[in-house]
Amino acid sequence: MNHTTPANAPRLLGDIGGTNARFALVHGDGTPITQEITLPTGQYPDLAAAAQAYLQQAGQPAVREACIAIANPIDGDLLKMTNNHWQFSIEATRQQLGLNSLLMLNDWEAMAMAAPALSGADLEQIGPGEPVPDAPKGLIGPGTGLGVSSLVRSRRGDWVPIAGEGGHVSLAPTCEREADILRVLWRTHAHVSAERVISGMGLENLYKAICELNGTEAEPLVAAQVSERALAAQDVACEEALDRMCRLLGNAAANLAVTLGARGGIYIGGGVIGRLGDYFAKSGFRAGFEAKGRFANYMKRIPTYVIRAEQPALIGCAMGLGIQPGRQAA
Repeated sequence: MNHTTPANAPRLLGDIGGTNARFALVHGDGTPITQEITLPTGQYPDLAAAAQAYLQQAGQPAVREACIAIANPIDGDLLKMTNNHWQFSIEATRQQLGLNSLLMLNDWEAMAMAAPALSGADLEQIGPGEPVPDAPKGLIGPGTGLGVSSLVRSRRGDWVPIAGEGGHVSLAPTCEREADILRVLWRTHAHVSAERVISGMGLENLYKAICELNGTEAEPLVAAQVSERALAAQDVACEEALDRMCRLLGNAAANLAVTLGARGGIYIGGGVIGRLGDYFAKSGFRAGFEAKGRFANYMKRIPTYVIRAEQPALIGCAMGLGIQPGRQAA
């Protein structure tokens, strides 16, 4: 942390997705994250412009440090987002905002940093299992894309987040129907990644492929409409699309768990699951997670949690700055 910054000075936190840019402030250890404002990324040319708009709305606090989580790989100074039009230099952004330091994290790296701080009402456990202390943890979740990260203990005992691009692994169908869906998607995409079916756009892709297989006309529905119709049991193709997505998420989460040895648990985040309410716990997710043949008993022992905390990536950003934020009074 920059030692010239007073302990209780405001720090800028950000969580940048393909659609929305969420900003907030934190003032030091034990203080809650405050003044959270969400701005649509489409209305701003880049991160600096969106952050300046936020700071103006927040009353122009004198911010010298920032940690921003972004739905993109962090690879060098130039960032070009996959799921929207933003392209910018990290160093130029730091200078434009007048910051002493600007720490950029992959959004799921920030989610991983938040995981050890989540407890109680922050998490909803789905299915059985008990976490093994100090064992690796995996994080996965569908939003605009599919985020994946992990968390491992170092020999010194601190948690180390590992950012990856696990949403782009190849989709693995688990039954004939899913294989048929994959064949439909192959006509459009030479490589069908997990993200192509386990995300907002994935829900739309599943709906269209299922309509084609059912011999019905697909309507021009966006992900939120597919979810709405499925939850209201108004459309069989929408219902199957949502159920398939949950089962496929279970399979992808299981692949992460066995690859990583994530006996500390798998944490499910992302905007898509957050909007499903009680449906997700009753969906085929956990059955898909445990369906690992000879490893079914191993999977049964691994707990899976939906992250219910309001601002997990922002919590992770605060922790990236060395600050353990307090919680708002309920």
